[in-house]
Amino acid sequence: MMYEEIEFHFKSPADSPGYLLGQVTMLWQRKQKRVLDPLNLTQTQLVLMAALAWLSKKSDAVTQVDIANQSNADRMMVSKVLRTLQEKGFITRQEHKTDTRAKTIKLTTDGGRVLQKALIEIERADLAFFNTLKNDVSLFNKHMMQLIEKNKDI
Repeated sequence: MMYEEIEFHFKSPADSPGYLLGQVTMLWQRKQKRVLDPLNLTQTQLVLMAALAWLSKKSDAVTQVDIANQSNADRMMVSKVLRTLQEKGFITRQEHKTDTRAKTIKLTTDGGRVLQKALIEIERADLAFFNTLKNDVSLFNKHMMQLIEKNKDI
């Protein structure tokens, strides 16, 4: 088949929301990596630590499943990342008081410090990255929330 015969639904990459989302995501991740590398964190590690911190405000028995659900992440991936965070000394994992299959996850003092630094830097980077949208950021966020809600069961 010749390249001229390949048919696209969209006339150009600029018309494809999936392509554009992918491009924005790659650029945003590159910016996040620059901010997080000096803190010895990946973007995924930050997301899971932030989910743990949010959940810990309401419960002192946060589990790996809770973190996976909060972050819309795969449970096996969460397990591996939490193991890495434990090796770095950022979290602890202890036996759950009532569920023998679960572990209770907590931030360590070092983990809390690193998370606070990372949040400050990431929020600053996000403000700079999305500044182009100016007053449209809340509409952009609303649309992203709609996409998340509609597709989170995939």
